[in-house]
Order: sequence, then structure tokens, then C-alpha cells
Amino acid sequence: MSTLHGKVAFITGGTKGIGYGIAQALLKQGVHVAITSRSQDAAQEAVRRLNEYGNDSAYVKGFEADVRDLASQEHAVEKTVEAFGAIDIVIANAGLGHFDNVETLTPEQWKETIDTNLTGVFYTLKATLTFLKKSKGYYMTISSLAGTNFFAGGAAYNASKFGVTGFTQAAMLDLRKYDIKTTTIMPGSVATHFNGNEPDDSDAWKIQIEDIGQMVVQLLQLPARTLPSKVEVRPTRPPSS
Repeated sequence: MSTLHGKVAFITGGTKGIGYGIAQALLKQGVHVAITSRSQDAAQEAVRRLNEYGNDSAYVKGFEADVRDLASQEHAVEKTVEAFGAIDIVIANAGLGHFDNVETLTPEQWKETIDTNLTGVFYTLKATLTFLKKSKGYYMTISSLAGTNFFAGGAAYNASKFGVTGFTQAAMLDLRKYDIKTTTIMPGSVATHFNGNEPDDSDAWKIQIEDIGQMVVQLLQLPARTLPSKVEVRPTRPPSS
């Protein structure tokens, strides 16, 4: 039996992409999983698909929540605790990207990117911290290599992910006195539906969502005294020419 069996995970943005891949991996380890989405219909559809990865002792629930709204986050957390009794693992994954030259990037695009990618990570921690302290749990954020590597057209996204990386590292120092582990995962190219993209065979060279899921499981299974606080991960090979 997995050492994670019976734990409870709370994953924001868990209906597709990296969050969904992490949910799959944790369910296979016997972890109860709560996923959130801004759409209740999307959450329930993801739950239907994820059910095949659980078993008689690992269940998945889906809740509507907006990471940009602290009260909404707190409500989803309350429902998770009502359903499973605790929260041991938090994955702050929800994110989006607006990519445009700073000259034409709109204030609305800037605000949505920062509010979702950065403020949402902060609200996720605020909403779950009481329960993480009780469980001496694990808080993970999904940043990006764009959190250290800037690029043209990436002003809003770079700013948000640089922020996530810095926030998580500072939070790690604040939280370890409670025996809470904190890690930020910084993937490079991942085959996901991010920003409306549709993964296909041409994405086979990229990191797959199940790869990130396996990485999360491995991090959770490390000895209690060991903490990789920042993990950069890239595809093994560049895209085919």
C-alpha cells in the first residue's frame, strides 16, 4: 500500500492539463482528491473521467471555485473538509496566459493574469493554511520556467510566474516552522490545453501531464527531512526540426 494512501489533496484548476494529471497520479496512490474549477459542469465532467483512476478507498470530488476570490476558495476548502475530514496536500495549479506586446497588452488582460496566477496562489494558501498546519502537510505551486526566463510578449505572464516563484520560496521559509513542506514546480513545455491549445502527436517531445503527476508523487514520498523547494523540469530533447 502506498505511503500516501488515505491522504487528502486539494487541487485548483484540476479539470484538465497539469492539475488533471496530478489528480490522476494521486488517485492511483489511494489519495482522496478535491478539484476546483470556475465551472461546476467542468468540475463534474472531470470527476466523471477521474473516477476510473480511483478505487474503493480513493474518491474524487469537484467544486466550483474562483481562485481570484478568497471567499470562493474558502467555501471549496470547507466542502473538501466536510467530504474528507482533512487536507494534507495542496496543489495551487490554476493559471492562464495572455501573451502580447506591452504596447497592446490591455489592463484587463494584465489584471486577469496577475489575479489568477499570482493572487490566486496566495488565496489558495490562505484558504488552506489552517488545515495544512493541522496535518503538517505539503503545499505546492505550479510556476513555470517563465518564472525565471523572460521573453518578448510575455510581460504579464512572466510577471505572474516570477511572482509565484518568489512567493513560494518566501512562503517555504515562513511555513517550515510548522513542519509544512513547500515546493514550486517550474515546468518548461508541457503538452496541455493551456490557452486553448489542443495537444496532438506533434507534442510528443514535450513533458506530459502524467510526468508532472509522477513528479508530485515522488516529492510527496521523499523523507520528512528532505525538501526540494524549487524544481525546474524541461523536456529531455528539443522539438524535432
